[in-house]
This record gives sequence, structure tokens and C-alpha cells, in this order.
Amino acid sequence: MIANKCSKSERILKKGVSLLPFRLYAIILAVIRYAFVLKHSKIILMLLSFVALVARGQYDVSFSHYFDMQPSFNPASVGKQAKLNITAAYAMNFVGFQNNPRTMYAAADVPFYALKSYQGVGAQLINDQIGLFTHQRLQLQYAYQFKLFGGKMALGAQVGLLSESFDGTRLNLEDSQDPAFFNTKASGNALDLGTGLYYSHGSWYVGLSALHLTSPLITFNEKNQLQIDPTYYLTGGYNIQLRNPFISIIPSVLMRTDGVTYRGDITGRLVYSYDKKMMYGGISYSPTNSVTFLIGGNVHGIVLGYSYELYTSAINPGNGSHELFLGYQMDVNLAKKGRNKHKSVRFL
Repeated sequence: MIANKCSKSERILKKGVSLLPFRLYAIILAVIRYAFVLKHSKIILMLLSFVALVARGQYDVSFSHYFDMQPSFNPASVGKQAKLNITAAYAMNFVGFQNNPRTMYAAADVPFYALKSYQGVGAQLINDQIGLFTHQRLQLQYAYQFKLFGGKMALGAQVGLLSESFDGTRLNLEDSQDPAFFNTKASGNALDLGTGLYYSHGSWYVGLSALHLTSPLITFNEKNQLQIDPTYYLTGGYNIQLRNPFISIIPSVLMRTDGVTYRGDITGRLVYSYDKKMMYGGISYSPTNSVTFLIGGNVHGIVLGYSYELYTSAINPGNGSHELFLGYQMDVNLAKKGRNKHKSVRFL
């Protein structure tokens, strides 16, 4: 009976995997990570909509503009500048594929002075649509800052809610009675915790963080659950000022792993700034994954950024990923009496 179920499920998978010109079929059958955990030792199977998710490799979204979205993976970075910081992003991955991932992100953070110390708070919302799945995350973040070795160290933590939903009514099955799948709508949620460290000194910074510390388990129904593994991040960057005072080079790196898969992004940006205006262009490389091209600048106090991720696998160059970034900052004067006085608008 088990073998019969496997053959039916494999036939379903082959139909979906045939759409992808790279080796996902073996990965799916091996069940690398993001799978339903079926109770009573039942066979663990992937749904068609896992194709794009497995290609991404991990639960968390990869943003090309990670250097401007550090709170998305490190709570210790909230309030790192004396500015009200508002960011938003929209990413559309694997353009041209059916049920491709689409992600919306919005966040805000601000520093404040209280109890004789500098601190930061922030909040973020992520809505991630992947095939038949919708992932939503709401996080509240806090960071405590103090001086260390001539720089500034921050210790951060976050608490949030993960919400997952699955629309099985859109799944076309050959055998609707196959217990490995369900053809109804289902949803679940779980508490999510994370922590991080962030240190900055002059023109460089480094950060270390861990998300999903408690390995949240989301239950859809009696037989289907989703286990989310802890994910660990390491990031750093440096501002290299050239002889031309208006031009600088900013290299940065972000590495992450969930203990099974990993991803690294190495980015370099050439930045031109003059009279409170800024423009940049850059390139990012993720070994074994992709090459990303970035461009951006500010318009009336708002920073606009765009990137296109070109995959280095057999995927057609036209089936890459688009990402649009939007940012806004306002200076905050951290008066030690506990009042925050707003100053003129500055650019990211």
C-alpha cells in the first residue's frame, strides 16, 4: 500500500518538476527540509507548490537589498542609527513559472533614550505567497545598546507570530483519497523567537543572529504539520572612502544556514553622494545560486532601489527574480532627558 502511494505521488511530482530545467526532482524526493511531517511514520511527501520553495532552500526569504533591511534577519540592528527608519520591499522570484514566490515586506524601527541607556524598537510584517502556501510573519523587536571597544554593541531580541495557510482546493490530484495530500483549506500558527548581536565601529559593522530558535511547529490538521528549523545569520560590511570625496565603495556580506542548507551573498556597491543626494550601482554574487545586479538612488527624501537576480543554474535568464526596495529616514535627536526631537530629513 505504501509503495502504491509513492508511485502516485511521484507521478504528480514529475508533472510539476518537469517544468524546471534543473535538478529539483532528486531534492524533492530526498525531502531536504520544508516538508509536511506526517504522523505515525507515514511517507513524507512534497506538494507541487514546494518546487519554488525547495529551490530557495530555506524558510526565510532572501532579499537582495539585505544591507538596507538588516532588521529582517537581526533584531539587534533596530535603532542602530539616530533615525526613524521605514523600509518596504516587494520581491517576485522565478518570473515566468506558475505559482512563483511573491513576497511583500514592511518594517519600521526607531532609537530612543531611556533609563540612562540607548535602545531601539521595531516592528515588521512579511507576507510570502508560494504556490498554494501563504506565509505571514509579524515581529516585534527590541535592542539594548552600549559602548564597547570604541564602538557600539547592541543586544537584540524579537518575538512574533508565524501564520501558515494552505489552499488544497487548488491542488489537482489523480487520487483525491490519497492520505499523503489534503484537498481542503488549512491553516495554523506558532510563536516565533529570535535573538542577535550587532557591533559597529566607524566605517564597518558585523552582526550575528539566530531566528526560529524554538523550531516552531505549525499544525494544519491531525496528520499534517510544518516544522521550521532555526536559521543562523552572519553579516558584515565596510565603507571604503575613495580619493574622490563623493565616491565610495561599500562591500558587504550575508551568510546564513539552517544546518542543512546554506546561502552566502557577497555584494559590492559603488556609491556617489553629493549635496544630500545619492546614487548607487552594484553587483552581488551568491555561490552556486545567482548573480544579482542592483541600482538605486534617492528622490525627494525617499530611496528607491531595484535589483534583478540572474540564476547561474540552467534557468533561462528571463526567469530571474525582480526586487523593488523603498526606504525613508528622518533624523531623531536623542535627548538624554528622554525626549526625541525630530530634525531635517536625510537620505539612506
